[in-house]
Amino acid sequence: MTALVPRPGIMKIAPYVPGKDAIDGRETVAKLSANEGALGPSPKAMAAYAKAAAELHRYPDGGSTKLCEAIGRHYGLDASRVICGSGSDELINLLVRAYCGPGDELLYSQYGFLMYPINALGVGATPVAAAAKNYGADVDSLLAAVTNRTRVVCLANPNNPTGTYVTKDDVRRLQGALPKDVLLVIDAAYAEYVSRNDYESGIELVDQAENVVMTRTFSKIYGLGGLRLGWMYGPAGIVDVIGRLRQPFNVNLAAQAAGIAALEDIAHTDAGRTNNDIWLPWLGAELAKLGLAPLPSVGNFVLVGFGSPERAAAANAWMANDGLIPRMVAAYGLPEHVRITIGTETEVKAVQASLARFVAAT
Repeated sequence: MTALVPRPGIMKIAPYVPGKDAIDGRETVAKLSANEGALGPSPKAMAAYAKAAAELHRYPDGGSTKLCEAIGRHYGLDASRVICGSGSDELINLLVRAYCGPGDELLYSQYGFLMYPINALGVGATPVAAAAKNYGADVDSLLAAVTNRTRVVCLANPNNPTGTYVTKDDVRRLQGALPKDVLLVIDAAYAEYVSRNDYESGIELVDQAENVVMTRTFSKIYGLGGLRLGWMYGPAGIVDVIGRLRQPFNVNLAAQAAGIAALEDIAHTDAGRTNNDIWLPWLGAELAKLGLAPLPSVGNFVLVGFGSPERAAAANAWMANDGLIPRMVAAYGLPEHVRITIGTETEVKAVQASLARFVAAT
């Protein structure tokens, strides 16, 4: 037995298990377990990545300056209040490290992203899950769970794995009722897919409040999950804090180059959004016809209810036998559901055909 003892909370962490990317003994037809962009990376981003190969002996720009400026131009933001990270996961981790610690509480919604409680436990804080409503975050439940120990509230909007979202008015109501010394982190990883009039990503609220930040990612619609690239927009003071805490070269050179190129390829981004606009509602409607229970989603995935954990596991195994890799979500407290990423037309139709055979056989 070692005499070394980790900090309190760390041994309570159930390590995060990512979606599978292969099936033993089977040729994969479609990996639909990680909500990756259906159309892959932009050709311009791939070219920028390849061009960067000749400079890999150089350290990257430590502040990701050109990338922050490109993000600012693209989204109409003050680039000095943008900070980049190795995925938005890193930035959320840094925010929790900066503003949470032993004796503090991190509040999030039931069925929220698993990294929120993991990050809380990692700094010795207590994760608190507020009850969801219709599988989505409920502002009243969140506010009722706020205590004098609450330091950070994490809101995934849209939420993974449920595909639900909180309206603009409700997000503002949440922020307005929080104590000013509580940080609201709006995790808007899937914002580019949302076209609802009553939704906003969080940019406007960041500009109006001192205790709100918004995180985003290049892993979804931009198709750069393999490069681990994300960014945050926040008040100058919070950006300064995260800048002091982050590692000096946290975003690699090739990722910075590919991110800039991805932002410039509007046509590719639009094509990815259009693909999702067509095949997300189509798959939901087709699965409902089969008697399954797909939840309404505004992301690039659908959470499908099968009625029982056993039937969900059987459906997952059936799809795997057809070379399709969805995601079981029992770790989220949803053992009777399977999450399926919206892929290409061919992939989505393969999912429908596989589950049609499953329903007919069972």
